[in-house]
Amino acid sequence: MLPNQRHLFDIPEDVAYLNCAYMSPLMHSVVQAGKAGLACKARPWEISSEDFFTGTEEVRRLAARLFHCTANDVAIVSSAGYGIETAARNLPVARGQKILMLAEQFPSHVYPWRRVAQQSGAEIVTVPWPEDGDWTGAVLRHLVDGVAIAALPHTQWTSGGMLDLARIGVECRRNGAALVLDLTQSLGAYPFDCAKVQPDFAVAACYKWLLSPYSTGVMYVAPKWQGGQPVEEGWIQRGNARRFAELIHYTDGYQEGARRFDIGECSNFALVPGVIAAMEQLLAWGVEEIAQTLGALTRRLVENVGPAAIPECYRAPHYLCLRSAGLAVESLVERLAKERVYVSVRGTSIRVTPHVYNSLEDLDRLARILG
Repeated sequence: MLPNQRHLFDIPEDVAYLNCAYMSPLMHSVVQAGKAGLACKARPWEISSEDFFTGTEEVRRLAARLFHCTANDVAIVSSAGYGIETAARNLPVARGQKILMLAEQFPSHVYPWRRVAQQSGAEIVTVPWPEDGDWTGAVLRHLVDGVAIAALPHTQWTSGGMLDLARIGVECRRNGAALVLDLTQSLGAYPFDCAKVQPDFAVAACYKWLLSPYSTGVMYVAPKWQGGQPVEEGWIQRGNARRFAELIHYTDGYQEGARRFDIGECSNFALVPGVIAAMEQLLAWGVEEIAQTLGALTRRLVENVGPAAIPECYRAPHYLCLRSAGLAVESLVERLAKERVYVSVRGTSIRVTPHVYNSLEDLDRLARILG
């Protein structure tokens, strides 16, 4: 396990914040980087044209290490929804084909596909909650001929179930289905490898497990789709963007790789430095080490309060959902908050999601109140 990192965050000693899947706290270094970025914007005469690109290129380089891809494959986005919309605009779906997703999937990974289905005459197929907790097996049983797109997460957000995306990727390629992933609930907390999974698109909002400011995100775009249509047609995506004096010479050419899919004003001088600081720290800790540390914390709670909604062999180590028939979850969360213990309710699950700022004592404190 990594040693406790609470000292890097502004978390009072009497607070047990077990809610990273809702929104992560920011490290002191991230806040300082954001303040420095704002101070830069206060003196715009000191900002050069090249400064519009140095920060985003560093984010691309760091995100590529988390995705296990090249920097050219990474676009800078504002949210998971922006990335999913990009995928929805570029992947072909024909009448009568199917779009596959999970029950209780996060809405940003549902609504764009519902619109696509309505416009194309495709069918939405929902994989039901598996009785044995094996979301991977359930998905594989539904990956049949006629599925055009598998729109999936890595971690299912109301159960904590982990999908074996490498196995699912193989089956998608065998059946000719595109694979679109929302990694918001896993990237940075659990290893992911584009080379093994081979998704078509994969996006992650940064404000959860990537410990970054809100309204930031990163997206992997497979090389085969890097000639596609972006959501926006802004100047900064174009091939002549670095030559400000030439912006009046309009061009149909784009910057290299996935950069054409960048959100407008992606150079945000307050947010980008914070993303860089957060990703540097995550990579210094090591994603595998983070996953092992958080797995030890969630197992401690299971030992004290009983089984999770998903058996450990099918559960993401950083993610624990508890379900109990007749349990008044909303009132319980309110009571926990009065005790300065913070978790979420999603669906009918109490969701417990620690990070490296938590200690075993935080989990024991929650267990005592639940008991």
